[in-house]
Amino acid sequence: MAITAQLVKQLRDKTGAGMMDCKKALVETNGDIPTAEEYLRKKGLMDAAKKSSRTTADGLIAISTSKDKKTASIIEFNSETDFVARNEKFQEVAKMIAEIALNDDRDILNSKTPNGASVKEEIDRLISIVGENLTFRRAKKTVVKNGVISTYVHGAVVPGMGKIGVLVSMEAEGDFCLIKCEELGKKIAMHIAAANPTYLCSKCIPQEVINKEKEIAIAQAKELGKPENIAEKMAEGRIKKFFEECVLLEQVFVVDGKTKVCDVIDSFNKENNFKVKIAEFTKFVLGEGIEKATTNFAEEVASFIKQ
Repeated sequence: MAITAQLVKQLRDKTGAGMMDCKKALVETNGDIPTAEEYLRKKGLMDAAKKSSRTTADGLIAISTSKDKKTASIIEFNSETDFVARNEKFQEVAKMIAEIALNDDRDILNSKTPNGASVKEEIDRLISIVGENLTFRRAKKTVVKNGVISTYVHGAVVPGMGKIGVLVSMEAEGDFCLIKCEELGKKIAMHIAAANPTYLCSKCIPQEVINKEKEIAIAQAKELGKPENIAEKMAEGRIKKFFEECVLLEQVFVVDGKTKVCDVIDSFNKENNFKVKIAEFTKFVLGEGIEKATTNFAEEVASFIKQ
């Protein structure tokens, strides 16, 4: 039986296995889809190592939070395709890794799972099922002493998992209303997802970063023929704009489009009998910094058929 590109695509869509694996399975089973599925399952962990060189820029950001909302973890678990990221087994492992990170975010791959296997062993087992390379990329755990950690997931495919994840640690003074703090933190987390701040406050910016921005601004002004004193003033304006662009507390709140985030918090504190402040924030963007080759899926299938 001729193994067509359509047949390979059909088996890949059904199993999530790699194209060469699908083609080989179909060749071995004379194009019978159910038998080819069984063939892929029987391959087990044999091909997990072979897949380790494939780029994993898709997957999920997953968040887990303790019951008292004082501890939270965020992780990135990568796959080759969005197809696999929507697989329930993949999501189960992502959730498990995020929960393990609540206790320790430093040695996750060697941490034990509820069934006794290590996280690495669970990932290898999943590779044998989905037929794609999978990688645990990073994790961050955050804790507050008196307050609450608010979370937000953008592009969620299931609760707590999506393409962008944000944690906002809200520290409070004295007795506080958890619900109100969490609501404010959630809005700020949504702002962070949209506005993409780099620093919490202006004092958090390394002096060398500020110096470099000023140096660039002065050089640009001089290129326009501005005298030294004017160039200095233009640089000061550029630094102020730089703060407004990359400092969370100096950014304009996306919810109302006019109030600075620091003023939003001040207003909140004046309206309540307690005070809160943002202690830190964490933002994970799926695949951030990973180079991913752009390919035409139809051409990719055809090229594998010709091999």
